[in-house]
Amino acid sequence: MQHRHRERHVTERMGWLRAAVLGANDGIVSTASLVMGVAAAHAAPSSILVAGTAGLVAGAMSMAAGEYVSVHSQADSEQADLAREGKELETDAEGEHKELAAIYVRRGLDPQLAREVAKQLMAHDALDAHMRDELGITETLKARPFQAAAASAVSFAVGAALPLLVVALAPTKGLLASVFVTSLIFLALLGGIAARTGGASMTKGSLRITFWGALAMIITAAVGTLFGAAG
Repeated sequence: MQHRHRERHVTERMGWLRAAVLGANDGIVSTASLVMGVAAAHAAPSSILVAGTAGLVAGAMSMAAGEYVSVHSQADSEQADLAREGKELETDAEGEHKELAAIYVRRGLDPQLAREVAKQLMAHDALDAHMRDELGITETLKARPFQAAAASAVSFAVGAALPLLVVALAPTKGLLASVFVTSLIFLALLGGIAARTGGASMTKGSLRITFWGALAMIITAAVGTLFGAAG
């Protein structure tokens, strides 16, 4: 009975993981900073919720649009490179064979073996061989605009909803401290989960994301306090 070995690598998750982590991080930091800034300016709780909700909707749409445009630009570049490579294969197959063989020689293969490997791979799927080994484009890491946009929008909305929930449930007195502390906890958890999913250090991931989140919230609250005092 033949046993099939299946390995799962963290790079398989990179297409959606980067967009999801970025979206959730931005959702927590930007919304928590926004509501803290508005609260520091002595706004009413209802105004804080309205501002936070507006930030959630605007941020989710902005993240989706920005991620889609960015990743689609990458996808356009990939398609342009593939189209150019396809034309070169049609007009100069021998030159492309030598180019592919040279790549394998640089990776350590004997020249004769490299030529044979290049020949067989091009006979099987020439464009795929050049896409992977010359252009560095793989199916796993291919640009997927819709996937990135959806992951960013949903994760931003989920992240932004967390500090808003605190605003809705926490007493008015001590609201700033409640949002600050809980948001740091949310960020630490997000950093740890993202690091674990990506195969990195959970401690470093948590500390990195928590530090920058805390800095953003402190600065925004300070600006809100200045405007509140000036008003």
